[in-house]
Amino acid sequence: MVLLTRIYTKTGDKGMTSLGNGRRTPKDSLRIEAIGEVDEVNATLGVAIQVCEGPLVKILQHIQNDLFDLGADLCMPETTDTPVSPQPLRITTGQVTVLEKHIDELNANLPPLTSFILPGGSKAACALHLARTVARRAERRLVALDHHESLNREVLRYVNRLSDLLFVMARYVHTQSGLKDVLWVPGSNR
Repeated sequence: MVLLTRIYTKTGDKGMTSLGNGRRTPKDSLRIEAIGEVDEVNATLGVAIQVCEGPLVKILQHIQNDLFDLGADLCMPETTDTPVSPQPLRITTGQVTVLEKHIDELNANLPPLTSFILPGGSKAACALHLARTVARRAERRLVALDHHESLNREVLRYVNRLSDLLFVMARYVHTQSGLKDVLWVPGSNR
């Protein structure tokens, strides 16, 4: 359980912060950058929840909780040193599978794509597209981190599937609003 009685600790005033294992690290390290990007994805989902309706709200709230699990995974670097007790919280294959299930269910009744689509449409679709692009940026940061430090493979899979799900959700709410995808027409403005 987390108990926060004070919001500021002054321990980060010199540009350092602590990971879950107690190790101090610069606030601009790849790991902290990745954690911050995941936090930003979560914040954009909070905005999307305000403009979405129905079953999508529950799915997005579920994902927000998963993203805190993902942040907990990232703040406890994998190590071959002495095992940590209790075991650190890690993203699992099952959490990735849930995202895939939602993608398949929501995509089942969407028209097939014949081109890339332009992000837009309803407020909900726009919020979901924005969340998707932020998730892609988080994924790029995670890949950069993975080039330097070992990551739980499921973290990368989860964020990749999340951006796919957000894309499908944006198309789903757009279609539910009676709108058609606005397709990219290459070179149409030449």
